Amino acid sequence: MFDTDFRPEIGQAIPEAPGVVRITAPNGSPYTFTGTNSFLLGHELLALVDPGPEDAAHEAALIAAIAGRKLTAILLTHTHRDHSAAAASWHKKTGAALWFGGRHRLSRPLRPFEINPIRNSCDWGLVPDKILHDGDIIQAGDLDISIHTTPGHCANHLAFGLVGTDTLLSGDHVMGWSSTLVSVPDGSMADYFASLDKVAALSYSRYLPAHGAAIADGRAQAMALKAHRQVRNQQVLDAVGNGAYSLGKVLDAIYPIQPARVRLAARMTIAAHVDYLAEQGSLRVRRSPLGMRIALA
Repeated sequence: MFDTDFRPEIGQAIPEAPGVVRITAPNGSPYTFTGTNSFLLGHELLALVDPGPEDAAHEAALIAAIAGRKLTAILLTHTHRDHSAAAASWHKKTGAALWFGGRHRLSRPLRPFEINPIRNSCDWGLVPDKILHDGDIIQAGDLDISIHTTPGHCANHLAFGLVGTDTLLSGDHVMGWSSTLVSVPDGSMADYFASLDKVAALSYSRYLPAHGAAIADGRAQAMALKAHRQVRNQQVLDAVGNGAYSLGKVLDAIYPIQPARVRLAARMTIAAHVDYLAEQGSLRVRRSPLGMRIALA
């Protein structure tokens, strides 16, 4: 299900489809894999999708790939800073319109004693020139793009379909190298499940994610990711049924051996599963300043 063999040519313009070029940023990490994929859409007129981090080398690579052509729009799949940090600068320098799914927002309000663990990774102040809505058809560069709201990873996440082709830019919603981080309350596991069903029902089959390689059968990958998360739901229920009463205990039961560098991401995702299962009525959760107490409903 996961392809971790992708080796991008960082900073190089790589054709991915007619009118679609990928330039991978040099911001690889345990959370971004080999780096954020920026995409240029169009032929003579261009749109830039996910300009990525504020990085001089990446900016230079994008300028080289644009090669003097007119940039008409900057599109964001969402407003996590590994995708959006450079957007304001590109908007200011080029005058290209900045379009995305609205200002960054939580998927639900904070609960008592709760914090957003990825709050510093979110671009709270970025404001679009136009909010993109589900079902919109826009012209980005000289291509027609269909807009699909795909909340889950975060509330304002979008996927972009290249009209008349089999290609969907899936952002962080469906990736081939890893399952998607869902961190509550920034994201929502219930929304994530619904959005997986949504993209799998679209006509697009080849997905270009924001991290990692192109996915030949994106719809199958979306369903595999959903099945993976459903297995994790059951593992959480089994762990609690066997006596795990806290988030840490559930984490230890499911991931008894895990590198420290990925433990925080696993903890955030398990918290999202607990949140989802509590919403579904399968778990009872009591929160306090010392953490959460979890039991079967």
